[in-house]
Amino acid sequence: MILSQAQSGAYASNSDEENPADDFLQVELELNLKLGNLVFQDPVKYVYNPLLYAWDPHERFVRTYCQSKKEVLFLGMNPGPYGMAQTGVPFGEVKHVRDWLQIEGHVYKPEIEHPKRPIRGFECPHSEVSGARFWGLFKSLCGQPEHFFQHCFVHNHCPLIFMNQAGKNLTPMDLPKAQRDVLLDICDEALCQVVKALGVKLVVGVGKFSEQRARKALAGEGSDVTVTGIMHPSPRNPQANKGWDSLVRTQLQDLGVLSLFV
Repeated sequence: MILSQAQSGAYASNSDEENPADDFLQVELELNLKLGNLVFQDPVKYVYNPLLYAWDPHERFVRTYCQSKKEVLFLGMNPGPYGMAQTGVPFGEVKHVRDWLQIEGHVYKPEIEHPKRPIRGFECPHSEVSGARFWGLFKSLCGQPEHFFQHCFVHNHCPLIFMNQAGKNLTPMDLPKAQRDVLLDICDEALCQVVKALGVKLVVGVGKFSEQRARKALAGEGSDVTVTGIMHPSPRNPQANKGWDSLVRTQLQDLGVLSLFV
């Protein structure tokens, strides 16, 4: 088991400390300022930041479910166009955010919007497969969201969504190296601050990119936080289309964290 009894005991001893939501949100506000100074070039033509235009539901999500220190942090890469881009919640497929997490709020528009990628907030008619799979798994395991968030939280390494002229989604890895390195260094620093603010003992990267960035960021800080990963639920991943739920349950069991949810 990755989580030792000593680590679990450390979590329990921290449970009465101050609410970490304010510190978490402050990290994100400072991250917004730094990211706002960046200028992106080809192939990037459109940049959305839901931590600006969807701050209302995002803040509600954090203040509702980040009221105590967290043992485990599930880390995504960056928002999807039909997930966090619409709701401000990581892996934020609309139905699960609204109906299971019970989070809603006013969602504005990005400053410059691609006509093929409109932001409709909680009126978005599309379902994000990755988000539906992610939250669907923990809904089936936990029953109630409070059970999941008793020990865990969810965060994205980078809050930005990138698109080219045609509206195609670009990942951070699609950016030119010079721009990518500056962006990821800023997000690495924020991740380290988030881990510290939440008292995290284990970071679980959702997909290889998030796992690798967490390893790099936390190793540079000399952190003793454990970093591991689970398969990404994206339908672009052929393996994820062959029973992602069952595969990840096994991964969580092997990591020693499944017992947190059942």
